[in-house]
Amino acid sequence: MLTIAALSNQTIVSGPRESGQIQETSDEALISAIAEGNRRAMRTLYVRHNVRVYRFVLRLVSNTAWAEDIVSDVFLEVWRQAGAFKAKSRALTWLLGIARNKALSALRRRRHAQLDDAMVLGIADPAEDAETMLEHRARSATVRQCLSQLPVLHQEVIDLVYYHEKSVEEVAEIVGVPANTVKTRMFHARKRMQALLETAGLSCH
Repeated sequence: MLTIAALSNQTIVSGPRESGQIQETSDEALISAIAEGNRRAMRTLYVRHNVRVYRFVLRLVSNTAWAEDIVSDVFLEVWRQAGAFKAKSRALTWLLGIARNKALSALRRRRHAQLDDAMVLGIADPAEDAETMLEHRARSATVRQCLSQLPVLHQEVIDLVYYHEKSVEEVAEIVGVPANTVKTRMFHARKRMQALLETAGLSCH
């Protein structure tokens, strides 16, 4: 039986040419190979996207252990359902859609809907002095606090648009709602964030 632990630790023996070929293979081609039971393709897809899927899930469930379990479930689902992928969307969009469904199911089961404290808006410049770094961290903490006060449906839209750089159409596909609904959620999320940031003494840009 395929396990995610085995995928992350497995050493694959192959020639340089074969290894290079599979590393350069598109996500869609990898999924087609996975549908035929190719474990090397499964491991390549996992290595390529597990960190991004993990970060996306973590922002929704705010718990590292839950996020790790959900990521395992996501890639096991890919292994089982690769044949159902129709390539009508990008593979990562499909992966994030699976991840979202599993994360929201976990939230419903555990009644938890807060963004993880580890989410940051950027990485501090190493050249910054101590005072600037403290100001940066304080601002980031304030923004995280404001984000955590948004409804989870608004949090995920902001996350997908700003952190994963997804288009409105891609977000609509991941979330499973019309594009106009995504636009509406973005409008309300921005409006609410602006009010929260102004209350906290920060401007929203």
